[in-house]
Amino acid sequence: MSELESLITEWLPLPDVAERLGLPIKKVHSLLEERALVAARVGERSIRSVPAEFLLEDRLMDSLKGTISVLSDAGFSDEEILRWLFTEDDSLPGRPVDALRQGRKTEIRRRAQALAW
Repeated sequence: MSELESLITEWLPLPDVAERLGLPIKKVHSLLEERALVAARVGERSIRSVPAEFLLEDRLMDSLKGTISVLSDAGFSDEEILRWLFTEDDSLPGRPVDALRQGRKTEIRRRAQALAW
């Protein structure tokens, strides 16, 4: 099991993401290309998947795209973005992804921007 798989316990393969969002699979690929979403290869078969916590019922977290953009601009790879979002931070407290799910995007983006310096 990879470090990411120990941090993120629930993954959705891209076809499952498409189904939950009610989108064609090509649109999910477009979301990845547009950096509105990030994925990693996980599991025994190394299937490209997205953390289930990125979805709120049948939609993506609103604050995800901007946060991914800030972290990408700071030079983070997709795997590094996922690791940062899902690693406990005692100063929050909790994980950045939990803060985003609670609507605290300004605080998380400010922290992400500080990483670029």
